[in-house]
Amino acid sequence: MCSGRVDLEFILRAFANGHDGVFIGGCRLNECNYVTQGNYDALANTLLCRKIMANIGINPERLKIEFMNSSDGIRLAEAVNAFTRKVKELGPIGTDEGNDKKTLKFKLEAARKLVPYIRLVERERLRAPVKSEEAYKKFYASDEVNRLFNELVIDKLAISQIISLLNEKPLSTGEISRALGLNQSEVSRHLNSSSRQGLVRYDESQKRFATA
Repeated sequence: MCSGRVDLEFILRAFANGHDGVFIGGCRLNECNYVTQGNYDALANTLLCRKIMANIGINPERLKIEFMNSSDGIRLAEAVNAFTRKVKELGPIGTDEGNDKKTLKFKLEAARKLVPYIRLVERERLRAPVKSEEAYKKFYASDEVNRLFNELVIDKLAISQIISLLNEKPLSTGEISRALGLNQSEVSRHLNSSSRQGLVRYDESQKRFATA
């Protein structure tokens, strides 16, 4: 199977199901067995997912991608063994990050809901102009991409988490802030934006925000 078929949603689902690490193996870049060059899509998904992981409190080193061909059996074994050792050093997911598994799963599920939107953003605004591993890594680490990622993805992710919380029960700004680890000014900004879009409302009787 082409590594390009390893969708961003698959990676997030693996972590949501409690896996401590995800290793993706693809054929060498520019040596794709198909005309699609899907291994570049796998690289883009990995770099994007690592940004999402950092934002929701998962060590990005828990996700690894390596490129090799069918004759690289020894290299594959070495890469997998090295990654396994790294994951063991990090410990069970949430341990190294200082987050409980319930909170992490909640944040991962919120991220999974955004995958169709993230695919669209990647295709239209976050696609590297040159196909090379160095160019992709440089592109996704650039200040401009970080700015766009925060503007187009991170804010949406925070709102998705807030809506998911409010689906369970009405909450105050402070309660949302503590549950998500966001400062209250950020939460207020997202609530105001969501209110204008008709997604949330303020319940005067409970002095709490609730879904509309």
